[in-house]
Formats: sequence, structure tokens, C-alpha cells
Amino acid sequence: MLRPTGPGLVAAGALLLSIVLPASAGDDAGYGRLEGHGGPVKGLAVSQDGRLALSASFDTSVGLWSLPEGKHLRWLEGHEAGANAVRFIGDGRALSVGDDFDLLLWNLSDGSLLGRMEGHQGKVIGLAVSPDGQQVATAGWDGVIGLWSLADGSVRWLKGHTANVNDVAFSADGQRLFSASYDGTVRRWALDEAAPIPVTLKKHGFGVNHLVVDDAAGWLAYGALDGAVRAIDLVSGETIADLSTERRPILALVRAPGGRFLATGDGEGYITVIDSERWTIERDFRAALRGPIWALAWAPDAAGGPGRLLAGGIADEAALWPVFADSGEGAALFAGGPRAFHTDPAEMTNGERQFMRKCSICHSLEKGSGRKAGPSLAGVFGRRAGTLKGYRYSEALVSSPIVWTDETIAALFRDGPDVVTPGSKMPVQRIAREADRRDLIDYLRRETGADATDPAQQQ
Repeated sequence: MLRPTGPGLVAAGALLLSIVLPASAGDDAGYGRLEGHGGPVKGLAVSQDGRLALSASFDTSVGLWSLPEGKHLRWLEGHEAGANAVRFIGDGRALSVGDDFDLLLWNLSDGSLLGRMEGHQGKVIGLAVSPDGQQVATAGWDGVIGLWSLADGSVRWLKGHTANVNDVAFSADGQRLFSASYDGTVRRWALDEAAPIPVTLKKHGFGVNHLVVDDAAGWLAYGALDGAVRAIDLVSGETIADLSTERRPILALVRAPGGRFLATGDGEGYITVIDSERWTIERDFRAALRGPIWALAWAPDAAGGPGRLLAGGIADEAALWPVFADSGEGAALFAGGPRAFHTDPAEMTNGERQFMRKCSICHSLEKGSGRKAGPSLAGVFGRRAGTLKGYRYSEALVSSPIVWTDETIAALFRDGPDVVTPGSKMPVQRIAREADRRDLIDYLRRETGADATDPAQQQ
């Protein structure tokens, strides 16, 4: 279902991108950074001409950037939970999907939301745009694939997987769709059929996270939970090449402009570049000293070939890496200090440890704490839920009568946000032990300046 939020869907060619781009930095092989997100970067995309990039973050925002220098242009705000994947679709428009179950259509010239396509019953993790730009496929953790018309927002559902669908890819002619799932299979769908019955192209066993397709060469490559990176024949499903390492899981897999090179990112912070003509590993290095690589996108060079790789992970930023111009091996793209939640538990009190594990990725303790998925906790004691100025709350919290006190915060972590604040964006998590909940509350009081003896704080 399409819920228009502006002028509705825009006919192809009717909307032109009017962003004024800065002059090029003049170094197609240079490094760059996309800085400003308040949470891990989960998805990346680069425009066909290589001059723009999109980033999707756990902080619920989509960022628009100019390349190669990584200058921030604007934020696209509309997701009600973390944003997971993004795509340019031409005519100054873009798409994004997120943990709010929705597919959003954007006008890049002013950042406005053109439409919200609803219908999934679980997180939407991946999306693909058909070669003619008229359809969008979405991969849902409700176990189904949405096939959406960009002309009117209508959708048909493709059902057949028995677990979360993680990724989708169209064939070059747009007549077939390939999907990857936690059920351990790669499947093929004939889209010219009214009710397509999927063909299982590969039974891998472990969950399959990502895939890319090369029709002309007759192969499909996929990456899986067990660290497998394999290329299979598009017809028989037989393995053509196995580029697996000992690292797991594979969290990103992208194909470069021109099609020859692939890149993978894994849960241990490594990026691997693969030559698909020879099926050899060309580069393999640790890009993040701590944490995973969740997102990758190739940025073409001046000749339209693979020049740079854009990578994102747990570091709240994306880094642009000159893959073939950089002769250094193993230099980390994200070599800064570890995130606070990576601190050795022995160096923290129990209350701080609970905060780092349960709260810190979404919330800050400082006022005006930037782009976080959740509001600042500064001054939280005695504050009514949904009232901090400057934060975009869900309707469930805006209308909530809850005032945050020792008792209500304890209940939130004892019973879970699905019980205490149903319909809010807060992930479902609990702290089972009463002593741990008390330590967390004591820590929050100390760090937010709340005096436990102040009656005003005990509303």
C-alpha cells in the first residue's frame, strides 16, 4: 500500500535533481569520509555518475553526500526506525528501506518524502530496482518479497521462503528475480508468471545474506552466515568458485562498475576484493579494527570503472578507499579508538556496563547529543515520555502518560518496551536481574546529574 506524503509518485522524467554540487576535489583515487551519522552505517549507494552517495544508518536517517570529498548535502528524515538500505533511481529520486517495515521514496533536490509504501510485516533489509526503473523488489524479515510498481505504488507478494529474506537481485532483462534467505537457499522467480513458484537454485544450509548476479557471464555470487563466498552457475546451481575465508558472517557483497570486481565485508571487519574473471582474491585487509563491515558500494572512476570503494560499519561514518591506487596492505579504514561499548567490562562499574550494552548505541547522556536513534537521556528523570524538544518521537510515545522515574525505568527493562511503551521505536530488550536494573538507574542518576533525594525527580 502506498501512503503519499507529498505530491505523490512522480512520473519518470518529471523530477530533475537541482542540487548544486561542489567542485570536484580533483583526486579520483583519493580517500574520503562521510561523517555526521549518530549510529552505525547499515547501507550505502553511489549514483551512476559517481558524484553522489547515499547512506542509511541505525540512527534512522538517510544521508546525501557529494563525492569524492564526502561533503554532506542534506538529511532525509522519514524512517521511524533504523534505515537499512538505499538506492538511487534516477530523475532526482531515491529509495530506502528500514526497520519500520516500510519502503520510502525521496525527492533528493529538497529532501522531501514523496511516498511511503507499506505492507511488510517485518524489517525490510534489502531492495533492488528493475533494469527499466519501473519496479522495486524488497527483501523482508517477514519471509516475503514485495514487488512494487513505482508508477502507482501497487504491490504483489512473492511467497516461498521459510525464513527471513535478506537480499534480492533482478536479472538483466528484468524477467527474473533472485533471492537469498536465512532458510539457507538462493531462489529464482519468473516474474512473467501471475503467481511465480520459486525454483531453488542453491541449498547452502546456512543462512544466505547477500547475492549479485551476472547474466552475461552466467553466474551468481553469494555470501552467507558461515563465511562462505561462492559463485554458482545460473542454470545448474553448481559451484564455479569458492572464495570463502575463515571469517564470518558475510555482511556485504557488491559488484563494481564494469562487473569484473566484487567486494565483500564481514563480521570481523575485513574487506575482500575478488576478480570475477579469474575468481581470485585481489585484496584482503582488515578495514575495521573493531566491529563489522555492514555496507559497501563502488564509486566509479573518471573512465567509469571501479576506482574507489565506500565502506560503512559500526563506526558511525563511511570511508572512501582507493582500492587499486593504494599500495598499502592492511591499513585500516576505521582505525580510530574503539566505541564506548567495546570498553573492557573490568574497567566499568556494573551500572555503566549495563548502559553500554543496552543503551549507548541509541542514547547519549549529553544534551544536544547529535544524530542518535534515541533521544538524549540528559534530564530524563522527571521528564514525561515523548516531550524532549528536537527529537522525532513515534506517536506511541507522544501520547504516552509515562513520566520517567526510578520505577518506570525499572519497569521498562523488567517488562520490556513492547509491554511498557508498545508501538514505540525502542528495540525489545530486557534486564532480567533486579540488581542490574538498580545499578543502571544509579548510573543514570549520577551521569545525568539527577539527585535521588530531590522530590522533583520522583514525580
